[in-house]
Amino acid sequence: MRFLRKKRVFALLFVLFVLLLFYNSDWLGKWIYPIHYETDIALSAQSYGVDPLLVASIIRVETNFNPDKLSKKGAIGLMQLMPDTAEWIVKKAGYAEETSQLLHRADVNIEVGAWYLKSLYNQFENNRYAVLAAYNAGPGNTRKWLDNGTWDGTLKNIGQIPFGETRHYVQRVLYYYDKYAELYADKFTTAPLSR
Repeated sequence: MRFLRKKRVFALLFVLFVLLLFYNSDWLGKWIYPIHYETDIALSAQSYGVDPLLVASIIRVETNFNPDKLSKKGAIGLMQLMPDTAEWIVKKAGYAEETSQLLHRADVNIEVGAWYLKSLYNQFENNRYAVLAAYNAGPGNTRKWLDNGTWDGTLKNIGQIPFGETRHYVQRVLYYYDKYAELYADKFTTAPLSR
């Protein structure tokens, strides 16, 4: 009899806990979809006029906030910057030459990645879908797809992107962006995004 009473109490406590989690879904959502390096993301995004939630979404998809991740292709850091791309950014942005050697640091990687995102926004006339495709497949491939009509640069026709990895990448970044916008809109000032 005593055993059954303990089971009931445990079951009641469990049900109350689950109800509390669903009642306070922001807490649960932030636990499932955390953003790390918030200060670095906010500062770099503000410096370059890009959406901090988009930066966070890219980091989530690229590395899940693991600064030590190194891709099979050699991409470095939280935002998975290719060394050649990072060197180009360092020269174009006027960063100190040693910046390339500091890409493993979260703050440096986020800043260089945010600058690159701004550059892509300029290249693709603020079309965030094209920006995301270019971040993954490269601006040359994305420009070719847009220019020859392979893809029109819209979310509706994202299935036209010829690289499956890039299609999936854009969809995943947008998924996390929507989650972050829902959970963290009050915490970050977001830059307006076109299209």
